[in-house]
Amino acid sequence: MRKTHDHEQSSGRHLRVGEAIRHALVEIFAHGHFRDPDLRDLSITVTEARATPDLRNVTVFVMPLGGQGRDEIVAALNREAHWLRGEVTRAVRLKFAPQLRFAADETFDAADRVTALLHDPRVARDLEPPQPQRRPRRPRRG
Repeated sequence: MRKTHDHEQSSGRHLRVGEAIRHALVEIFAHGHFRDPDLRDLSITVTEARATPDLRNVTVFVMPLGGQGRDEIVAALNREAHWLRGEVTRAVRLKFAPQLRFAADETFDAADRVTALLHDPRVARDLEPPQPQRRPRRPRRG
């Protein structure tokens, strides 16, 4: 019988391993020991490492400081993925070395879009609390 992984009944191990891999990559990036000259002397933020439930594949979301040259840096990290795979496996002490795939973190772009929308005058008008309605006064009798 084939094993199936149910995310809702999962032990969460893939989440813990993903976080351990993220921490390991942060340490590796902090030391800046890269063979690729495009990656030397760069500040790269590792925002998330998302592991599959079988722990064989990990998608690592990164963002260079300032967001400049994001696509080139992601491409360079994917070229270094095999070497980084060995470094991560030694640091985290995993039974199997997971395949690393680097991707640009798009959450910063989404946050910028939401902020721009909130500052749009049309949206800001809708977000203001309603002004109390004044009832017209009725003339007094008498």
